[in-house]
Amino acid sequence: MMKSQITNAISDFFFEYETPRQVLVRNRRVGVVCRLIQLGVLGYIIGWVFIYEKGYQSTDTAVSSVFSKMKGVGYTNVNGSERVWDVADYVFPSQGDSSFVVMTNYIITEGQTMGTCPELPGKHNCISNADCEGGGYKRTGHGEMTGFCVNSTKTCEVFAWCPVENDLHIPDPAMLMSAENFTLFIKNSVTFPLFGVTRSNLVEGVDASYISKCLFEPDAAPLCPIFKLGDIIKLSGFNFETIARVGGAIGIVIDWTCNLDVDVKHCKPNYNFHGLYGNPAETDRARASVGYNFRYAKHYMEDKIQKRTLLKVFGIRLDIIVHSVARKFDIIPTLTAIGSGVGIFGVATVVCDLVLLHLLPKRDYYKSMKFKSTGTHTQEQTSEIDLATEACKK
Repeated sequence: MMKSQITNAISDFFFEYETPRQVLVRNRRVGVVCRLIQLGVLGYIIGWVFIYEKGYQSTDTAVSSVFSKMKGVGYTNVNGSERVWDVADYVFPSQGDSSFVVMTNYIITEGQTMGTCPELPGKHNCISNADCEGGGYKRTGHGEMTGFCVNSTKTCEVFAWCPVENDLHIPDPAMLMSAENFTLFIKNSVTFPLFGVTRSNLVEGVDASYISKCLFEPDAAPLCPIFKLGDIIKLSGFNFETIARVGGAIGIVIDWTCNLDVDVKHCKPNYNFHGLYGNPAETDRARASVGYNFRYAKHYMEDKIQKRTLLKVFGIRLDIIVHSVARKFDIIPTLTAIGSGVGIFGVATVVCDLVLLHLLPKRDYYKSMKFKSTGTHTQEQTSEIDLATEACKK
C-alpha cells in the first residue's frame, strides 16, 4: 500500500501539470487601470533601465595616468631688482604630477640667519619682560621667546630665523601677473581592463603638427591638450587678477564616458573646469581663510654662516582629476534587466486584484468567481454522488 502511494506521488510529480485558474473580468475601469500600470512599467523598463541607465551593458572604470608640463617665463622688478622666473622657479613640485601649484604672488625674506630678534608688532606685544615667558612658544609666533621685551618695538624677543618674515601686507597686484599667459600641457592615458581598451587624450588627429599650433577652446578646439592658465581660471568661474593675489584651487576634470558598442575612435575625453575652494571674491571676505599659500626656503652658506631665503608662495593649485566609465553590450545584464522588468509587470495584477476584490460594488461576486472554497467543492461532489445513485436506482 505504501509502495503504491509513493509510486503514484512520483508519477503525479513528473507527469502532471498544474496551472493557475484564470478569470476573465469584463470591467472597463479595471481594464484601464491594468493597462495604464503595464504601460508605465514598460516605459520604466525601456526609458529608464535600457535607455538612461544602459541596463543592457556592463561597465568598467579605467586605470589612469597623468603627465603635465608648464611652459612660460615671468618677469618681476621689485625696487629696481629685476628677476626672470622660469618653470623651475614657479612650479611646485616640478616633476609633472597630476596635482601641482603655479606661483602667482609671493613675499620674500632674504638673508635670514639663526639668532635673536624682535617679533612683528601685533604678534607678541609686551610692556615688560614679565609679558614674555622665556622658553615659551605661541602658535602664531616665529620662534622661542627668550624672556626679554624689546623696547623699540614693544614686542617679545625670539630665537628664530632673523629677521622674521613680515607677511602683513600681500602685494597687490600679484607679482607674477604674467602667469596668465603660461600654458599647461596635459598627457593622459586610460585603460579599461575589462574590455582590453587603452586610449590617450592624444586621439586621432591630435598629432605633433596640431599640438604645435593649437590652444584649447571649448568650441573651436575641444581636444587640444594645451591650456592657457588664464583660460582655465576663466572657465572655472574665477577672475584671474583676484585669484592670483592670494591663490586658490582649480580642478581640471578629464571625463572619459565611452560607449564601446561603437567604434573605439569615438571614445574621446571631455575637459571641465571647476573652482574647488579659496574664492576670494567679495562674498567670501567674511570667511576665516581664503586663498592658497605655503612657505618655501632656499638654504645656502655665506662666510661659513648658514642662511636662507624664505618665500611665502601664493599660487593656483591645479588638480587634474580623471573620471572614466566605459560601457559595452553584455547578455547577462540584459537578461537580468528583462527578467526584473517582467517581474515588475506583476504589480499590475496585484493592484487590479485589490480594486476588483475590495473596492468595486460587485466585489463579493468577483470573489466567488476567482476563489473556489473547499466547502463548495465538497458540496458539488456530494451532489454528483446523489445524482449517480438515483440514476442507478432507476
